[in-house]
Amino acid sequence: MLNTLLKQVKEYKKSSLLSPIFVGIEVIFEMLIPFLMSKIIDLGVEKNDMKMIIFYGSLMLIASFIALFAGVKSGDHAAYASCGFAKNIRKAMFKNIQDFSFENIDKYSTAGLVTRMTTDVTNIQNAYQMIIRVCVRAPLMLICAMFMAFWINARLAMIFLIVIFFLAIVLFSIVFITMRIFEVAFTKYDALNASVQENVTGIRTVKAFVKEDYETDKFKKASKDIYSIFSKAEGYLVFNSPVMQLAMYTCIILLSWIGAKMIVNSQLTTGELMSLFTYTTNILMSLMMISMIFVMTTMSIASMRRISEVLNEKPTITNSSDPVMEVKDGSIKFDHVYFKYKQSEEDYNLNDINIEIPSGTTVGIIGATGSAKSTLVSLISRLYDVSDGKVLVGNVDVRDYDLKVLRDNVSVVLQNNVLFSGTIADNLRWGDENASLEDIQRVCKLACADEFISKFDKGYDTYIEQGGTNVSGGQRQRLCIARALLKKPKILILDDSTSAVDTRTDALIRKAFREEIPDTTKIIIAQRISSVEDADMIIVLDDGKINGVGTNEQLIKNNEIYRDIVMMQKKGGNLGE
Repeated sequence: MLNTLLKQVKEYKKSSLLSPIFVGIEVIFEMLIPFLMSKIIDLGVEKNDMKMIIFYGSLMLIASFIALFAGVKSGDHAAYASCGFAKNIRKAMFKNIQDFSFENIDKYSTAGLVTRMTTDVTNIQNAYQMIIRVCVRAPLMLICAMFMAFWINARLAMIFLIVIFFLAIVLFSIVFITMRIFEVAFTKYDALNASVQENVTGIRTVKAFVKEDYETDKFKKASKDIYSIFSKAEGYLVFNSPVMQLAMYTCIILLSWIGAKMIVNSQLTTGELMSLFTYTTNILMSLMMISMIFVMTTMSIASMRRISEVLNEKPTITNSSDPVMEVKDGSIKFDHVYFKYKQSEEDYNLNDINIEIPSGTTVGIIGATGSAKSTLVSLISRLYDVSDGKVLVGNVDVRDYDLKVLRDNVSVVLQNNVLFSGTIADNLRWGDENASLEDIQRVCKLACADEFISKFDKGYDTYIEQGGTNVSGGQRQRLCIARALLKKPKILILDDSTSAVDTRTDALIRKAFREEIPDTTKIIIAQRISSVEDADMIIVLDDGKINGVGTNEQLIKNNEIYRDIVMMQKKGGNLGE
């Protein structure tokens, strides 16, 4: 876990080393100040020697400025290193997530990944800054202050050992209790983020069903869970301050009582007693800082584990050692394909799929909800890998292709049509970043999108809100189809991607496909018979198995499932003629 995270320090190693070095310089000169102050009192004030006052006062001033300079530099380097460390972690996480297969993504919730990249990274950033600065300062201050105290008077310094022993037991008991509480706390952030994400994403549905109060109650519950956990932890942590004050005042009282007697007996000077008071504060504050380090580290350990999980997650789909860099044509072959989402499951989602699709063919896929239509086509572009058997594109196993090459040649318009914030042209250029306006207009005409884009005041420069919320479902689908066409794919997969357009527009899109991209293999998953009835080949899926293959006429005659679907949609019209 630590090795995984420390790899992200990278270019910030220098600042990570300089910060504790400057901390060391700061502490050493800070610890000299009480000693110099005692000399001013003993050799200057009490003996009325102005030269000594000026001499030790000058040394004290120089030490103060050096400590101040070192403290500023330490803080500067610590902030720079911790911010850079957090930046590298976020970058590494985001980069690794981009390489995830759908199988990897299915392991994590969206809210969980957001929490990891925000709250968890911030916790680690704060902990790292504390480690390279406070984690050096506190122990070093404790050691130096104890050394100076024993150097001044070993008998009085024994008071510190007794108080430190008592304080350590109490503070570390508090830390031990809060450790377990914080381990639970950060998992609750996922539920809170999920509530916010669902509400914001589905705000139109929330308002349509008048569920604002329900969503508010759900958010309050998630927020209250976090509040309760942290309140419980803080309830223990508040004891730090009174315990520290008790220890500090106990030390001061004992030092005053015993030290006064020693001054009377000429066993201790006034200046030495004054410096011991200062070292008392330093020792106790260093213990307080050490306890807070443990608290912060405890909080961050859970975050470290969660981030390490993402960084160490290996993509289940990767390139072969010598990938094929060219897709010759759009032919597809499923050779005894079996597939299940989790290897631990007993049943397969796809069972013994055998079918050949020549290049340039228009294929319709139809079947009941849950019959694995989307699962079938997701294997073509390697969104998932087969559990057994082979999927071949251009007579080459898809696992032998370079992933980018394969996916550039297989355009998929998924059920959930996603547009990103930016202009229409920006969104379409996801298909080809170098596409000209003429290229964009051409594919939009094929997808019947040009007709509504031209009505916008800014045309292709019209701004699309995040998720495409300012265009209709049908317009969003047509834009996504146009974006896929801009890749000039050898295989085009439309996964129920015309469900929100009217039948006339659907027919026009299919007509444009036949006439303008005849060499592209077109796979259309649909619920409407009208969307697939003119296809060269129609595949009927039932419970992950191929129930029938043929043309519209053949399936009406020979396939009961297909015939039932037609009857329901056409309400018992004349089917045989």
